[in-house]
Amino acid sequence: MSKPGPLTSKPLSALLAGVFNDVFKKQGFASRELVTRWSEIVGSDIATYAEPLKIQWQRPMEGQPDLPATLILRVEGPRALEIQHSSTVILERVNRFFGWNAIGKIALRQAPLSRREKHKAGRRPSETEIADKARELTSVDDEDLRTALARLATSIKRN
Repeated sequence: MSKPGPLTSKPLSALLAGVFNDVFKKQGFASRELVTRWSEIVGSDIATYAEPLKIQWQRPMEGQPDLPATLILRVEGPRALEIQHSSTVILERVNRFFGWNAIGKIALRQAPLSRREKHKAGRRPSETEIADKARELTSVDDEDLRTALARLATSIKRN
Protein backbone atom coordinates (compact mmCIF):
# COMPACT_ATOMS: atom_id res chain seq x y z
CA MET A 1 0.00 0.00 0.00
CA SER A 2 1.44 3.37 -0.96
CA LYS A 3 1.61 6.40 1.28
CA PRO A 4 -0.79 9.22 0.51
CA GLY A 5 0.77 12.26 -1.09
CA PRO A 6 1.09 15.65 0.55
CA LEU A 7 -2.05 17.64 1.08
CA THR A 8 -2.49 20.39 -1.46
CA SER A 9 -5.65 21.90 -0.06
CA LYS A 10 -5.56 25.02 2.07
CA PRO A 11 -7.64 25.67 5.16
CA LEU A 12 -10.84 27.60 4.55
CA SER A 13 -9.72 30.33 6.95
CA ALA A 14 -6.63 30.98 4.82
CA LEU A 15 -8.68 31.21 1.64
CA LEU A 16 -11.30 33.56 3.08
CA ALA A 17 -8.98 35.76 5.15
CA GLY A 18 -8.61 38.30 2.35
CA VAL A 19 -12.34 38.47 1.75
CA PHE A 20 -13.10 39.09 5.42
CA ASN A 21 -10.30 41.63 5.74
CA ASP A 22 -11.77 43.64 2.84
CA VAL A 23 -15.21 43.67 4.46
CA PHE A 24 -13.79 44.82 7.79
CA LYS A 25 -11.70 47.52 6.11
CA LYS A 26 -14.84 49.00 4.55
CA GLN A 27 -16.21 49.39 8.09
CA GLY A 28 -13.05 51.17 9.24
CA PHE A 29 -11.42 48.23 11.02
CA ALA A 30 -7.72 47.87 10.25
CA SER A 31 -8.00 44.19 11.12
CA ARG A 32 -10.75 41.83 12.15
CA GLU A 33 -9.30 41.11 15.60
CA LEU A 34 -11.28 43.89 17.31
CA VAL A 35 -14.52 42.23 16.19
CA THR A 36 -13.52 38.60 16.62
CA ARG A 37 -11.86 39.11 20.01
CA TRP A 38 -14.33 41.70 21.32
CA SER A 39 -15.31 39.76 24.45
CA GLU A 40 -11.65 39.22 25.36
CA ILE A 41 -10.87 42.91 24.90
CA VAL A 42 -13.72 44.55 26.80
CA GLY A 43 -14.85 41.69 29.01
CA SER A 44 -17.87 39.45 28.84
CA ASP A 45 -20.04 41.78 30.95
CA ILE A 46 -19.81 44.52 28.29
CA ALA A 47 -19.63 42.21 25.26
CA THR A 48 -22.95 40.62 26.24
CA TYR A 49 -24.80 43.87 25.49
CA ALA A 50 -22.57 45.73 22.99
CA GLU A 51 -20.62 44.93 19.84
CA PRO A 52 -18.44 47.01 17.52
CA LEU A 53 -20.24 48.20 14.42
CA LYS A 54 -17.56 50.32 12.75
CA ILE A 55 -14.74 52.78 13.32
CA GLN A 56 -14.96 56.27 11.83
CA TRP A 57 -11.53 57.77 11.22
CA GLN A 58 -11.11 61.54 10.94
CA ARG A 59 -9.60 62.78 7.69
CA PRO A 60 -6.15 64.16 8.35
CA MET A 61 -5.78 67.89 7.82
CA GLU A 62 -2.48 69.21 6.59
CA GLY A 63 -0.46 70.66 9.44
CA GLN A 64 -2.86 69.32 12.10
CA PRO A 65 -2.17 66.40 14.44
CA ASP A 66 -3.99 63.15 13.73
CA LEU A 67 -7.28 62.95 15.60
CA PRO A 68 -8.40 59.72 17.26
CA ALA A 69 -11.25 57.79 15.69
CA THR A 70 -14.81 57.19 16.87
CA LEU A 71 -15.82 53.63 17.70
CA ILE A 72 -19.49 53.02 16.90
CA LEU A 73 -21.06 50.32 19.03
CA ARG A 74 -24.32 48.49 18.49
CA VAL A 75 -26.03 48.27 21.87
CA GLU A 76 -29.22 46.60 23.00
CA GLY A 77 -31.72 49.37 23.74
CA PRO A 78 -32.23 49.00 27.50
CA ARG A 79 -28.49 48.63 28.17
CA ALA A 80 -27.38 51.75 26.29
CA LEU A 81 -27.24 53.88 29.43
CA GLU A 82 -25.12 51.30 31.24
CA ILE A 83 -22.74 51.02 28.27
CA GLN A 84 -22.53 54.82 28.06
CA HIS A 85 -21.44 54.92 31.70
CA SER A 86 -18.82 52.26 30.90
CA SER A 87 -17.47 54.16 27.89
CA THR A 88 -14.25 55.25 29.62
CA VAL A 89 -13.50 51.63 30.53
CA ILE A 90 -14.24 50.52 26.95
CA LEU A 91 -12.00 53.27 25.53
CA GLU A 92 -9.17 52.29 27.85
CA ARG A 93 -9.42 48.59 27.02
CA VAL A 94 -9.70 49.11 23.25
CA ASN A 95 -6.77 51.54 23.17
CA ARG A 96 -4.72 49.13 25.28
CA PHE A 97 -5.49 46.43 22.71
CA PHE A 98 -4.36 48.68 19.85
CA GLY A 99 -1.28 49.83 21.77
CA TRP A 100 -1.90 53.52 21.11
CA ASN A 101 -4.64 56.13 21.52
CA ALA A 102 -6.54 55.07 18.40
CA ILE A 103 -10.08 55.65 19.69
CA GLY A 104 -11.06 59.00 21.16
CA LYS A 105 -14.79 58.60 21.68
CA ILE A 106 -17.62 56.12 21.47
CA ALA A 107 -20.97 56.53 19.70
CA LEU A 108 -23.87 54.21 20.43
CA ARG A 109 -26.47 52.83 18.03
CA GLN A 110 -29.40 51.09 19.65
CA ALA A 111 -30.30 47.89 17.83
CA PRO A 112 -30.51 44.15 18.54
CA LEU A 113 -27.14 42.42 18.58
CA SER A 114 -26.32 40.36 15.54
CA ARG A 115 -24.50 37.51 17.25
CA ARG A 116 -26.62 36.95 20.28
CA GLU A 117 -25.99 33.60 21.97
CA LYS A 118 -29.10 31.50 22.12
CA HIS A 119 -29.88 30.04 25.51
CA LYS A 120 -30.54 26.34 25.65
CA ALA A 121 -34.09 25.19 26.01
CA GLY A 122 -34.71 23.38 29.27
CA ARG A 123 -35.76 19.77 29.51
CA ARG A 124 -39.47 19.27 29.04
CA PRO A 125 -41.36 17.97 32.07
CA SER A 126 -42.13 14.26 32.03
CA GLU A 127 -45.65 12.91 31.66
CA THR A 128 -45.60 11.58 35.24
CA GLU A 129 -44.75 15.06 36.61
CA ILE A 130 -47.60 16.56 34.58
CA ALA A 131 -50.02 13.84 35.73
CA ASP A 132 -49.04 14.34 39.40
CA LYS A 133 -49.63 18.08 39.12
CA ALA A 134 -52.95 17.54 37.29
CA ARG A 135 -54.19 15.40 40.21
CA GLU A 136 -53.57 18.37 42.53
CA LEU A 137 -55.78 20.64 40.39
CA THR A 138 -59.12 19.28 41.59
CA SER A 139 -61.00 22.57 41.21
CA VAL A 140 -60.63 22.50 37.36
CA ASP A 141 -63.36 20.42 35.71
CA ASP A 142 -62.17 20.48 32.07
CA GLU A 143 -59.60 17.71 31.51
CA ASP A 144 -57.72 19.48 28.67
CA LEU A 145 -57.48 22.71 30.66
CA ARG A 146 -56.29 20.80 33.74
CA THR A 147 -53.53 19.11 31.69
CA ALA A 148 -52.46 22.41 30.12
CA LEU A 149 -52.31 24.11 33.54
CA ALA A 150 -50.36 21.19 34.97
CA ARG A 151 -47.86 21.37 32.08
CA LEU A 152 -47.48 25.12 32.61
CA ALA A 153 -47.02 24.72 36.38
CA THR A 154 -44.32 22.05 36.03
CA SER A 155 -42.49 24.08 33.38
CA ILE A 156 -42.48 27.20 35.56
CA LYS A 157 -41.40 25.25 38.62
CA ARG A 158 -38.55 23.68 36.64
CA ASN A 159 -37.12 27.07 35.58
